[in-house]
Amino acid sequence: MNKYKICVYAICKNEEQFVDRWMDSMAEADEIIVTDTGSTDETVNKLRARGAVVYCEEIKPWRFDVARNRSLANVPGDTDIAVCTDLDEVLRPGWRALIEEHWQPGKTMGNYLYNWSLNPDNTPNTQFIYFKIHVPGCYQWRCPAHEYLQFIPNEDYRSDRKVFIPGLILDHYPDAKKSRSSYLGLLEMGAREDVEDTRMAYYLGREYMYAGQWHDCIAAMTRYLAMPNATWGEERCAAMRWIAKSYRQLGDNAEAYRWYYRAIAEEPKMRDAYVECAKEAYSLGDWVTVYFMVSEALKITQKTPTFVNQGYAWDHTPDDLAAIALWQLGNYELALKHATRALEITPGDDRLKKNRWLIERSLSQKG
Repeated sequence: MNKYKICVYAICKNEEQFVDRWMDSMAEADEIIVTDTGSTDETVNKLRARGAVVYCEEIKPWRFDVARNRSLANVPGDTDIAVCTDLDEVLRPGWRALIEEHWQPGKTMGNYLYNWSLNPDNTPNTQFIYFKIHVPGCYQWRCPAHEYLQFIPNEDYRSDRKVFIPGLILDHYPDAKKSRSSYLGLLEMGAREDVEDTRMAYYLGREYMYAGQWHDCIAAMTRYLAMPNATWGEERCAAMRWIAKSYRQLGDNAEAYRWYYRAIAEEPKMRDAYVECAKEAYSLGDWVTVYFMVSEALKITQKTPTFVNQGYAWDHTPDDLAAIALWQLGNYELALKHATRALEITPGDDRLKKNRWLIERSLSQKG
C-alpha cells in the first residue's frame, strides 16, 4: 500500500506530440494535474482523454513563475508530495517506489538526477541535480524565467529540508523547434525586479551569451561576480567560463585564456573549464596547453553533485583532444592510448576511427 498521495503537476501549451509519452511516464502518480496556458492544438483533448485533470488559464503578461504558481494552486489539498515536470520530460519507470522508499517525515523537497540533454544513443549529455519534487504547502515559484521553488515556512514545516532520491532520473527531450526568444526579456525583467538576486544576474549573463551578445555577456557576468552574495564557487566558475567564451568570440584570445585560468582557480575540481580552455588552445594550435589542460581534466573522476556537468567534459572529448595534441607533438605511443580510449567511449565514430588509424600509421612509420 502506498504511504503517500503523490500528484504530478505541469504547465503546457501546444504540446500534443508529447502527451502520450508523458502520460505513460507519469502514470505512477495518484493524480495528474495540468494547467494549459493557451493551446490551439489537441493538447487539452488528448490529456483529458488519457485521464489528466486539465485547467485552462491564460497568463498575461507571461511569466513562468506565475504560470507555475497557478498550476501548483490546482494541486489537490490532500496531496502529500507534488512532482512538477514538463511535458517534454520523462520520469524513468519505478520513480514512485523510489520516492516512497527514500522520503522521510519532515522532509520538504526531493532532489534527483536530471538529464537536461541526451546523446543520440540516449546516454546522458548535460546533467545536474534537480529540485521539483516537494511538499505542496510550503513553496512558491519565484522569478519570471529560470524559476525556482522558494521555501515559505508554515506551522507544519519550519525549515527547508531536502532528501536526495537515488536512482530517480528525469530525462529531457526538448522540442528543437520551440523558441526561447522570450527568455531574454523575462530575465532582464527579473534582474530589474531584484538587483541583488544573483540567480537572475547569472542567468541573464548566460542568456546574453546564448544570444551572441558578447559584450553584454561580459558586462552582466562581471556585475554578477562583483555581487557580495555571489559566493557559489561552481556558479562563479561558470560565469568566468562564459566571459572567456565571449572573449574567444570577440577574437581576444589573451583575455579568453586569462578568464579560463581564473575559472580553473575558482573551482579546480570541475572538468569543464579545463576542457573549454583546451578547446581554445586547440583553435590556436597551442598543443602543449591542449594536452596539459585535458590531462588535468582527466585527473578529475567525479562529477559535481551540485552544478551542471557539461557532456563534453565527460564524453570522448578530453581523450580525443589529448590524442590530437600528442600526435602533433610527436608522442605517438601516448596519442594512441588516448585515441583508443576516446573510441571506447564513443564506438563507431568515423572521425575517431580515422584519427586512431592516422596515429597507428604514424607510429608504424616511426618504427
